[in-house]
Order: sequence, then structure tokens, then C-alpha cells
Amino acid sequence: MVRAWRQGDAVAVASPDVSKHDRLAVIGAVEDAAPLVRDVLREVGPSYRPFGDEELVRGLAERVPGLRFSASFGWMDTSDVPDLTTTAAWLDGDAGVEALLAEASPKSYAWPGHPGVRRWAALTGERGELLSIAADAWSAPEVGFLAGVATHPVARGKGLSRQVCGFVTAELVKRHRRVALMVDGDNPAAIAVYRRLGYTYRRVAAAGMR
Repeated sequence: MVRAWRQGDAVAVASPDVSKHDRLAVIGAVEDAAPLVRDVLREVGPSYRPFGDEELVRGLAERVPGLRFSASFGWMDTSDVPDLTTTAAWLDGDAGVEALLAEASPKSYAWPGHPGVRRWAALTGERGELLSIAADAWSAPEVGFLAGVATHPVARGKGLSRQVCGFVTAELVKRHRRVALMVDGDNPAAIAVYRRLGYTYRRVAAAGMR
């Protein structure tokens, strides 16, 4: 169950089992957010990981007892439908997805059967084999979410990831009006692909209880 709290200028929203973890999304001034996060974590438990703009999360880690900064990464989003032609399409199921992820992206947060992972899109080869995939996962009514991007090693360097991500982006923008994704800040190649699809980059971070 999603729950929300507010204190002064700060808002915290607890969402269980989102993108591999229990998440506590936080916005607002750190002076209000720190006592709010402290109280909320006492209520919901230490499994929830505060998430928000990097500067805010670093401030929370300095002010909330027992909370430590975990990692920074990128949040990218767009409300534009990409202008590209692609043969990518939604799969009828998830056959072959797990095997491709295991080979091409074993650290993916999105996997078939995981809570919130709704459907997979793919570009396929001549024999129907999966070449590049991406998922609609953890989407909310007003923001779709793209995850689980992977391309088979033999098919890399051909622009397939851009095509399948462009397809999913277009589908989610039409359905939710906005789409977002998370990306490692030290992955410039992926960031460049998403920028070409119209995404803008924002530095975010997560923290966790010791």
C-alpha cells in the first residue's frame, strides 16, 4: 500500500517493492524533510530507502540518525513522443526475456514475474529470437516507467536499443503523458541514447539505514 506524509515544505511517499526495493520518495527543504523522514522510517521500518534529488538525500544522510548515503545516479524523463521508425512491438508473453537479461544485463532491476513489471517490448531477428528488449515496469497513472533495457551482445552497435526504447517511450507517453527511467551516471552511452529520444537528465540519489 502506498502511503504519504507531509511536514512543512516536505512530502514523503512510501511505496513497497518498487524497482527492487521499498522506496521512500522525498521532496522539499531538508530542514523539513529530515524530521519527517526520521519519523516515517520509525513508522514504516528500515527496509524503506529514501530517494530524491542528490543534494537533498546527502542532507538527509547528515541529519537523520542511522541513515547513510548509498549511491547517486540519473533520473531521466520526457513528455515527448520520439520521432523514429521502428519494428519493435509488445511481446505476447515473456518467453526468452529472462535468458537475454541473464546474458546481456544480469544486474537489471526488472525481470519477468517481478511485482510491477507489466509487459515487455522487443526487436526480434529473422527466426524470432529476441535481439533488444525493454519493459513497462512500475508505471504510475501519470508517469510511465521504462526499465529492463538489454540488447544481445551480437546485436549491439546497430541502434536497436534506441529503437526499442523509442517504441516503449512513445507507448508510455501516449498512455501516461510522461515517462521516466533511471540510468547509471557513469554510463554516457546509455544517457546519450536517452537524450536523443528527448529525455532530460537529473541527478538523484538513494540512502539506507545502517
